[in-house]
Amino acid sequence: DWIVGTLDQTLLILPGSWHPDKLLGFHIPGFGVLLTLLIVLLMGAIASNFFGKKLVRWGNSFLSRIPIVRSIYSSVKQVSDTVFSENGNAFRKALLVQWPREGVWTIGFLTGVPGGDVVNHLQGDYLSVYVPTTPNPTGGYFVMLKRSDCIELRMSVDEALTYVISMGVVVPAKTATPPLTPP
Repeated sequence: DWIVGTLDQTLLILPGSWHPDKLLGFHIPGFGVLLTLLIVLLMGAIASNFFGKKLVRWGNSFLSRIPIVRSIYSSVKQVSDTVFSENGNAFRKALLVQWPREGVWTIGFLTGVPGGDVVNHLQGDYLSVYVPTTPNPTGGYFVMLKRSDCIELRMSVDEALTYVISMGVVVPAKTATPPLTPP
């Protein structure tokens, strides 16, 4: 009821004479939901055609010219382009790691190996791991863990992500093979 009521507020963007209540003479809950879905569909259609792509490029160009916004926007755009890319290589493997302390286990995702100046300060073989939060995996922690402390799981990245998002309710099927050695 709260969701429908909130989405019905989108009807306020319509001119008064176009409100369904006035046209029909009575109130039908849910018209705002339909209007919201219509707006989302139209925005998707506009963004996916030639005009929409030009509009998106113009918006990107505009945001990249604003000094403070530029640094934040470019970072967020780079991460979202990587994570939500069609080839989906951002997360290479699902790992079982001890986080945030020894004895507490969680699922993490292999993103690569430490690079740049970071490797000069790490002793040993480390992996770059993204540890998502539940139920919103876009928030999480980027950590560098010893390779020997990471266990590669025999499940796809999609299965592991579903497991995390569902807070452990949607459990991937067990595999018949024993767990792998650390990656």
